Amino acid sequence: MPYLLRPALFADGPAITELLNTVDEIEIGRRETDLPTVEADLKRPDIDLERDSWLAFDGDRLVVYGLLWDDSAGERIDIDHYVLPDHQEVGARLLDAMQARALDKARENGAARAVLHLHLNTRPTLDTSLLETRGWQVVRRYHVLQRPLDPAQDLAPEPPAGVRIRPCTTDADRESVHRLYQASFAEHFDFQPRTYDQWLHDIDAEALDWSLVWIAGTEETGDAGFLISRDDREAMGWIRSIGVLREARGRGLGGLLLRHAFAAFAGRGRDTVGLGVDTANATGAPELYGRNGMTLHYAVDTWEVVLD
Repeated sequence: MPYLLRPALFADGPAITELLNTVDEIEIGRRETDLPTVEADLKRPDIDLERDSWLAFDGDRLVVYGLLWDDSAGERIDIDHYVLPDHQEVGARLLDAMQARALDKARENGAARAVLHLHLNTRPTLDTSLLETRGWQVVRRYHVLQRPLDPAQDLAPEPPAGVRIRPCTTDADRESVHRLYQASFAEHFDFQPRTYDQWLHDIDAEALDWSLVWIAGTEETGDAGFLISRDDREAMGWIRSIGVLREARGRGLGGLLLRHAFAAFAGRGRDTVGLGVDTANATGAPELYGRNGMTLHYAVDTWEVVLD
């Protein structure tokens, strides 16, 4: 039976979630994808699902899913690609379609070439020879870390004198977190500047529990660090991002925010918390997480290809 190929619809969220969880089971041994995460991707304002998404069905079963988005408004394009192991041929067809769309999109942006990035588990269901023969190569590695939580041990830390942590409760607080995010991540690999409205869409602000977002500061620096976390994943609590301004690093703000989040999740009855980190991060983040009891769950590679 030939495959049915078509773009995704928002209503396909449950089928896509099931596919991604099947991939999770193969790659990391358990299901860790939730519907809200998938739906947040499908409703990104910078995606035209008719042109920027791909589905392949084998009968009634979804076996390949692809999504393309453009944060840079230039040459940098991102794609997701998920395929079940026995369906590599149609996976390759969709990969070629995504590459062609990415080059068109970059040219629409006025760029002469497209630089594509794809994040894959280090032992992915996608046959990586399909990437290598098309000129893709690994340019970065990320670790997904996790840590067990104990409500008796993970108590909210007491900030030292002159340091404060407050929840993000007002529009002014949200704007402050956006500024801190842009400034603290500007030096990171693959950072793309985002306006306030773009950033709100990126973090799915409408669905975000803002009581799990905190701002840290000192009397000297004012607001200098932030942590954004989510509690809508079934598998674990999730720290989406944590950042401290360069001039305020070395004062313990990152660790304080991290332990504050541990306590909040433990208080909510969570037994595990996780986050992702660039292994080549030069700000000391991997060491910070290790000192605070976080260990490797699985690894993800960033693959890159340049098309012109």
